[in-house]
Amino acid sequence: MTAWSRRRVLKTALVAVPAAGILAPLSAPVCAATGEWAFRRGVNAWPWFSLTREFPAPRTDYDWPPFQSQRPVPSTADLRRLRSTGLDFIRLPVDPGPFLAANAATRAKLLAMLEGAVAAAIDADLGIIVNVQANGATHYWNPDRMVSSTAAPQFAAYRGLIGELAGRLQGAPSGKVALEPVNEPPQSCDSNVWSVVQASLLTAARTAAPSLPLVVTGGCGSMVRGLTALDPAPLAAFEPILFTFHYYEPYLFSHQGAPWMREPVYRALNNVPWPASAGSLDATLASVRGRMAQDSETSEEAKKAAYAETERVLKVYFDARPDRWFVDKYLAEVSAWADSHGIAPGRIIMGEFGALRTDARYTAAPNPDRARYVADVRQSAEAAGFPWAFWNLFDGMGMMDDKTRALDPAMVEALGLRMPTD
Repeated sequence: MTAWSRRRVLKTALVAVPAAGILAPLSAPVCAATGEWAFRRGVNAWPWFSLTREFPAPRTDYDWPPFQSQRPVPSTADLRRLRSTGLDFIRLPVDPGPFLAANAATRAKLLAMLEGAVAAAIDADLGIIVNVQANGATHYWNPDRMVSSTAAPQFAAYRGLIGELAGRLQGAPSGKVALEPVNEPPQSCDSNVWSVVQASLLTAARTAAPSLPLVVTGGCGSMVRGLTALDPAPLAAFEPILFTFHYYEPYLFSHQGAPWMREPVYRALNNVPWPASAGSLDATLASVRGRMAQDSETSEEAKKAAYAETERVLKVYFDARPDRWFVDKYLAEVSAWADSHGIAPGRIIMGEFGALRTDARYTAAPNPDRARYVADVRQSAEAAGFPWAFWNLFDGMGMMDDKTRALDPAMVEALGLRMPTD
């Protein structure tokens, strides 16, 4: 989820070949022509290889171990329970920073940890998409320094890591593992710069792994319009490939109250209903005023300006009355693009979707709205034939409690899954 999409969404329409992998031998490649892939219903497993402990500038390295010890990590039992719900794969975001900053010995340890996670997923009868997901909040190993262009200061190092990861994953059981080289590219939707960056990374991966499925995407944060601006013809050289896009529209609902959003309107938002007809503008604005009243750090002048903008965008939201039709409209753009290029829908993964839990201090019943939204997006994707991966397993957008590991029944139902019996 990149700064590109967050900044612009309110303004838009409401290599060297590495050593061989150590996993099981690769059998015949999956069938790219028919769309018969193992990835159908998944969940993102952030922050298993995220939430790092980098040293402050001017240092560019990480403490050991580089990942925060208190972050939630799925256990073997958790993975098996996920499989028993009906999920068949996980998407694993991996922060490349610790790998790139490490010396050879430390990098080998990190690669072994990652291979262990891949093996654990496979052992639980889950497929896995390894997604290299740079952290925009990191002062040095961030997307701008690594994938903004092929001339970026650390692009060559990043490209080398992609080749090494591909080589290590090459030996995975056929169809169970794929590599997604970049998460949410920061370039504009129709940027030729992104096309060049992606082609270079795919070349490194394919050189190291002739048969490993690779996941490609469009620019502007992997939004729908990034994918539909993508010309897939040159990518045929890298088969087998899958395509991906992310879906969070309308952000006024899915990201209400998000503390990381730059626009003040999001941080004050709460009690935004889904569908819009389930609530009212007056009730939501009253909740926004209640949250703003609790903010002692923002000046009254700034709060007044934020409220005026919030009122404006919420009026647009309620006037539009978004419902399932709104989701269908966006995903129809992906279907039209796929049809025009002869791409089977089963090859196009909605790699992220979901919504934040609304703060219960400001709304009486947040979960039904979130569940309705998740169900609408999931059902729309399935109606179009697109596989999907819910964001997220843990955290404020998750389906599993970080501490108790209890699954959220509302999310399980919204995703069309079943609660485990154990």
